[in-house]
Amino acid sequence: MSQPVLPAELLRLRAELQRNPGHFIAWVMLADAEMDHGDAAAGLAAAQRALLLRPGHPEALARLGRVHWMLGRHTEAVAALRQALEQAPQHAGIALWLGHALEDAGEAEAAAQAYEHAHRLMPQEPMFAAHLLNWRRKLCDWRGLDALSMQVRNAVTQGEAAVEPFAFLSEDATPAEQLACARLRARDVAVRSAPFPPRERRKETAGGTKLRLGFLSNGFGAHPTGLLTVRLFESLATHGGVEAHLFALNRDDGSVIRQRLHAAARLREVAGWPHRRIAELIREQCIDVLFDLRGWGGGGTPEVLAMRPAPVQVNWLAYPGTSGAPWIDYVLADGFALPQTLETSFSETVVRLPRCFQPSDTSRAVIAPPSRADCGLPESGMVYCCFNNSYKINPASFARMMAVLSQVPGSVLWLLSGPGQADARLRAQAQRAGVEASRLVFMRKLPHAEYMARYRYADLFLDTAPYNAHTTASDALWAGCPVLTRPGETFASRVAGSLNHHLGISEMNMDSDEAFIAEAVRLGNDADARGELKRRLQRRAAQSGLFDMDGFARDFADAALGMAKR
Repeated sequence: MSQPVLPAELLRLRAELQRNPGHFIAWVMLADAEMDHGDAAAGLAAAQRALLLRPGHPEALARLGRVHWMLGRHTEAVAALRQALEQAPQHAGIALWLGHALEDAGEAEAAAQAYEHAHRLMPQEPMFAAHLLNWRRKLCDWRGLDALSMQVRNAVTQGEAAVEPFAFLSEDATPAEQLACARLRARDVAVRSAPFPPRERRKETAGGTKLRLGFLSNGFGAHPTGLLTVRLFESLATHGGVEAHLFALNRDDGSVIRQRLHAAARLREVAGWPHRRIAELIREQCIDVLFDLRGWGGGGTPEVLAMRPAPVQVNWLAYPGTSGAPWIDYVLADGFALPQTLETSFSETVVRLPRCFQPSDTSRAVIAPPSRADCGLPESGMVYCCFNNSYKINPASFARMMAVLSQVPGSVLWLLSGPGQADARLRAQAQRAGVEASRLVFMRKLPHAEYMARYRYADLFLDTAPYNAHTTASDALWAGCPVLTRPGETFASRVAGSLNHHLGISEMNMDSDEAFIAEAVRLGNDADARGELKRRLQRRAAQSGLFDMDGFARDFADAALGMAKR
């Protein structure tokens, strides 16, 4: 079988070190190149060789820390990178990597300090501004947010490939800016990923050949992607025309969802594999249509897709925007989430499902919750909720929520607890808005069934913008909690609206902040109206087809077949 050609720089470094094994800088550069190619083991070996040549050198320690981080060894990564930064305190790149390691080690506020340190060293460098901006959003630390955001958006406009597209979705950017951002990122990946030669289409046998659908993700388990797709894969298993192959970039988490995925499809664990080896496996399996279920969301492997292991490759589900990548042929969406007016801002050909593009696990039960008191809620009163991740709660969305609380006596806002001091910062913001801090109630992250049970106490979900609720909106609606949203101009801002639209309750999609606040206040002060809305939601959930996963599977298979034939 033909294999992709290794990048010239990787080959050059390997050859140089065969000639001159004592070349310290070459070992450091090789460690970087191997990690960029997805080979953590080779990167570790190169970093260790560099340290043997110059023990304690900050550049070698930094590579050792980076490879530990890549391997998920957070404590070791932090230790190595802290040691490196102590020796080279003016090295902004090391400070940045330390921030990444501290993030994953759960040291949220220390990560912020590392990102701030990197930004202070190089304040004009948009890459450092972008990471600081992204982490401040997660910590609900809104100091200097507008200036950082403008710096990052200007960097995209000027063609500087320094911004992660997923983080960029949280900015008030236009669809055209999102496309520019994604294209810059794709350009960087293309440099490191030589494609396979085109593969001939599989010949059909006399009895017919099942269409082989591949799915690449780091979320096959108790993760939003696994939770959304597991019931779909179970339905596809009964479909005579397709077979699903899952390529899991994450290790087995022992969850029930992972077990169900194993039973429903052919799941192969490729966690920690070099990019080329993953691409070779996909190609060996003769996948006809490969769905990228991660995109630019972090933890994915765009380098694998850039090698073109499948003849047709599709952006779907986890990344609500354009890939900007020439190796992605289609984006799978629906008419509301991605209307025709947005097509010019997508590099892919748009394929639309007749229902909402987002599936759901409709086999789950919503169990009884603990008492309101055990949930931290008052015994009575209106309960607004927003269980979106903290980075989606920006100053404008939060101000909208506070305007609602101020007009509904006795109401509370139930939020998902954020990292570090995020909860304390939101309480302080509430007080500045004239709302008692005690009216904000925080829920720590819980096992999915326990989290879903809490929706029984939630009266209305208040959505965020410009990045609104996706999986959480589906969760809320399935549990019987209405979602109030304001659809925007980007894919990421239209997903909750798509769910409402296909459910048949489009009146919950507001066209302005003023209308959003007014409707939230009206429902908060009118128990009868809330009760009727919830009853209507239950009827529409049973009748609309939004949660019909067998029907979704048929539509999905038809769309995949159409893409394969084109």
